[in-house]
Amino acid sequence: MIIAVYNAKGGVGKTTLAVNLAWASANLSKRRTLLWDLDGQGAASYILGQHPGGKSVKGGITHHGDLSAMIRPSTSPGIDVLPADESLLMLDIALHDLGKRRRLAKIAAELSANYDRVIIDAPPGLTDTSDQILRAADLVVVPVIPSTLSRRSLDVIKDYVNRKKGPHVTLAPVFSMVDRRRAVHLAELQKYKAWPVIPMASAYEKMSEERKPIGELQPRSSPPVEAVAQLWRRVEKALAK
Repeated sequence: MIIAVYNAKGGVGKTTLAVNLAWASANLSKRRTLLWDLDGQGAASYILGQHPGGKSVKGGITHHGDLSAMIRPSTSPGIDVLPADESLLMLDIALHDLGKRRRLAKIAAELSANYDRVIIDAPPGLTDTSDQILRAADLVVVPVIPSTLSRRSLDVIKDYVNRKKGPHVTLAPVFSMVDRRRAVHLAELQKYKAWPVIPMASAYEKMSEERKPIGELQPRSSPPVEAVAQLWRRVEKALAK
């Protein structure tokens, strides 16, 4: 099953969530897990101990090369990673010129032959790349900060996928970076009580410093890890349907 973590808006905790879901998949569900970093900034790759390699990921995608040869074991047990490199910054143009709207879906299906869960860290924006990722995914987790502008970004995505020729995909909104001391956040949480909640916590910020998922930095009983675990259980339940 292929899970994308995506929002058209940046700065919503997308990469942190993708890495932590990969950890939950590998460690809580014992799934064979691949994190595919398609964000040219490579933040997820960095957290999982990777550095840009010599081969062009963009070239492997557009020329249908053997991307499996670029997969590396991460520094987090149970997680393999297909790392990003700077070539992905030009992927959108390359996919537009290629004109094959399901190229990423085909590659993701091939990669998933060796994994139970493929988790894609998608770049922000509503582009040819994001369109292909939406078409490739079985489930799209959408982190949303409890604010009007961030929620509006979710509405834009919903409008897009609901168009007649848009991709058919299940969107799973998740409140991210929640600060319950803020009245605006509490008001949004009251409006959408069924959405999972990932709290604002300094432990998540330490992930990029320590280069480890939250589950390797905090006890499993801690609120930051338990929030990820609860979300993952809901993701697995949604996939089972």
